[in-house]
Amino acid sequence: MENFRNLLLGAGLAVAALTSCAGGGQSAVGTVSGLNPANFDTTLNGKKTELITIKNSNGMEVCLTNYGGRVVSICVPDKDGKPTDVVLGYDNIKQYADTLNSPSDYGSSVGRYANRIKDSKIVVDGKTYQLRANDNENCLHGGGNTGWLNKVYDVQEKTDSSVTFAITAPDGENGFPGTVKATATYVVKSNNTLDITFGATTDKETVVNMTNHSYFNLNGDPSKEGVDQVMYINADKFTPADAKYIPTGEIKEVTGTPMDFRKAHAIGETIVDTTYDQIRNATGYDHNWCLNTFKDGKGDDTQVAASLYSPKTGILLEVFTNEPGIQVYTGNFQGTGIACKHGIKYPKHVSVCFESQKYPDSPTKIVAKTKGWEISNPYLKPGEKYYSHLVYKFSVK
Repeated sequence: MENFRNLLLGAGLAVAALTSCAGGGQSAVGTVSGLNPANFDTTLNGKKTELITIKNSNGMEVCLTNYGGRVVSICVPDKDGKPTDVVLGYDNIKQYADTLNSPSDYGSSVGRYANRIKDSKIVVDGKTYQLRANDNENCLHGGGNTGWLNKVYDVQEKTDSSVTFAITAPDGENGFPGTVKATATYVVKSNNTLDITFGATTDKETVVNMTNHSYFNLNGDPSKEGVDQVMYINADKFTPADAKYIPTGEIKEVTGTPMDFRKAHAIGETIVDTTYDQIRNATGYDHNWCLNTFKDGKGDDTQVAASLYSPKTGILLEVFTNEPGIQVYTGNFQGTGIACKHGIKYPKHVSVCFESQKYPDSPTKIVAKTKGWEISNPYLKPGEKYYSHLVYKFSVK
């Protein structure tokens, strides 16, 4: 979803590489996706960054960096067995870390609070806290370029098929109360699933809402728009937003609107409906859906919350989560001219993000006792354990 539109001031660096995963021939480096680990090996703010590869024996490879706890590439077989990189990003740490010229949330483990908080203010235990504003007057993704997505996580544990990133956020970081210790664990399973678990504890009451921010293009060619991808969202309702992407507080039925993806269809069939204010304001989809998989205060992460399918490659992505909401963003602020992974310049509407989450601006709405938002409680107290589960499962059909 998130665009960092106020920060996109210049073009980034292009680091081109032909890769077997991208369809350019045999890679000269060690990953199927053609990434060179040396391009991620540096020190930022006194902490070492690296590229970590996890995989299974069924053709799935995931490359991550501890800078922002990010997914850099996901390679899975297409319908012909060809390895295909299905996420956007950069192929070097320099661009990820250049928050002025190539700002991004590509693949990041977002925290302390994913999505937006109105007026950058929260009330915790009766006290008002002023947060860092980085999206107009609002706080986005925990403060943007000083949030977790631009911190170097510790690599707590890793195996051939898993890695756990850990971060300690001090009390007062970007205005948030409480010292929070958080983890993001990524596991590649034998059925070509990337299983993600977020956990956190705090020493003072605070708000926590973590997610993964991968941008998916299943077509195998991210130089072209991805609106031909077929999307499904298991939700009867969504939360309309104002022109600054803050939910109005209304929870609205999708019936009869371009927000209805209960029957899977190509994104391009409805994203063109600019007569609908929600699409016009966002120049596409950038909204939270209230998942049908969340009932009676609990999310069923065995049921499909959303899916994306490419008729070109036959790759199907199914999303599972225990969270009440999912933010779907269709790359509305791509098309910046920045050369990204393997030198490709991504066009507008090239990708789709599926961000499992508490509803955007939940702290504000809960304090205001907005009807329907009580199920989306982001508050975490000492002695409690935050747990969020997100699954990206790949197959072909």
